[in-house]
Amino acid sequence: MSKRLVIDKSKCISCGLCIKDCISRALEFDSENKPVFAQNGESRCLSCQHCLAVCPTGALSILGKNPENSQLVFIPDSAAILDTIKSRRSTRFFKQESVSAGTIDKLKKMLDFTPTGCNDHRLLFTITENIQDTDKIRNYVIQKLVKKLRFIPFIGPVKKFAHYKQILMSGKDVIFRNAPHIIVASSPADAPCMDIDPVIALSYFELYAASLGLGTCWCGFAQACFKILPELKNIFNIPKGYKPVYVMLFGIPDIRYSRTTQPEPFKYVQPNLDYIK
Repeated sequence: MSKRLVIDKSKCISCGLCIKDCISRALEFDSENKPVFAQNGESRCLSCQHCLAVCPTGALSILGKNPENSQLVFIPDSAAILDTIKSRRSTRFFKQESVSAGTIDKLKKMLDFTPTGCNDHRLLFTITENIQDTDKIRNYVIQKLVKKLRFIPFIGPVKKFAHYKQILMSGKDVIFRNAPHIIVASSPADAPCMDIDPVIALSYFELYAASLGLGTCWCGFAQACFKILPELKNIFNIPKGYKPVYVMLFGIPDIRYSRTTQPEPFKYVQPNLDYIK
């Protein structure tokens, strides 16, 4: 498949930044000192679009992407980003209403920008876009799970629910926390970073959702349900060859936090360079 590298020679200043920043060394200068694909370069190209992004004059187009359609880069306020990180909390109380379609569309478009190993853009996101659909899934899972817990021991993936057995048996939703929306991030089984890419994507999702006034919750219970109820892959429209890696709940929070927590610090160490002497 042609990667369609196009150079506007009237704009190109032959700075070589596109060549320098190409990790696969797919580009080189031609006789006119303009970038072209090197020998076998087109096949090595990762389609990462770094060359398009780094060009200071917008002279380079690749994959049919017009540089004029790209947003110009600016450095956001670091203090605001840090405040967002510090103030995020796991939300377990949600307003019983759907997030607007416009806001969900913003979240979807943001996900296209999350990084993946080897620029593998095959991630799949299943999103319940209204509370009615979420309720159908919620009711199905709770009903099926309650039936299973009556007859199977609390071992393996079911062990996670042991502490909540009585609450679950009463039919209360301790799995999806009455959230109006669910997002499942799935990855191809042959992806270079199959178990990492979806977690990175949901981390980006969580922070951007917080900036939009939404609450999120990493949902290990729902993730365990995929192992107990394999039909959930069909319900969440996850095709053969894909693995549902993790689940996140989101919606408009029904609780607001007034300040950050004061977490205990993690451990930080320096490399043991004596080991390699």
